[in-house]
Amino acid sequence: MGVGERGVSSCPPNRRTMAARRCVEWLLGLYFLSHIPITLFMDLQVVLPPELYPVEFRNLLKWYAKEFKDPLLQDPPAWFKSFLFCELVFQLPFFPVAMYAFFKGSCRWIRIPAIIYSVHTMTTLIPILSTFLLEDFSKASVLKGQRPETFHERLTLISVYAPYLIIPLILLLFMLRSPYYKNEEKRKKK
Repeated sequence: MGVGERGVSSCPPNRRTMAARRCVEWLLGLYFLSHIPITLFMDLQVVLPPELYPVEFRNLLKWYAKEFKDPLLQDPPAWFKSFLFCELVFQLPFFPVAMYAFFKGSCRWIRIPAIIYSVHTMTTLIPILSTFLLEDFSKASVLKGQRPETFHERLTLISVYAPYLIIPLILLLFMLRSPYYKNEEKRKKK
């Protein structure tokens, strides 16, 4: 039922392509939906006054930073704060727009903003992940507090941040490679 002689679904190729596109759009919509509370209640505590947050959220951030030995959130350096400020000013307003576009689907207008977002986010993740992977925390005087001491602790910390590199990479490739999203530009040029 639904499988042809060659073991391939009998669903027409354009329907399979559309279903695959919708799956990726839903994944992206969920990513942006989940990113809103993480940004508001965790990340922005680093750049906004502590009085804005109930003690439960402040305690959650402290627990996370110590449990995962995240030196960037325990004692954030200026360069990391600048990334979080960009998240507040540029990314946070984009999250509901992107969430809407991907849950609704077929919103070709999201292509260029999504490309800009994905490149910006991946660019900020490179120094963050490099710090976790390459920093000699035993000699680091800039980063205070608990630090990842073992390779396993470093990998655990990297795994927390990795989705914010991987999903934007998927988004970038989807916007650049999807025939559906690429078609609008071709039509405009004609």
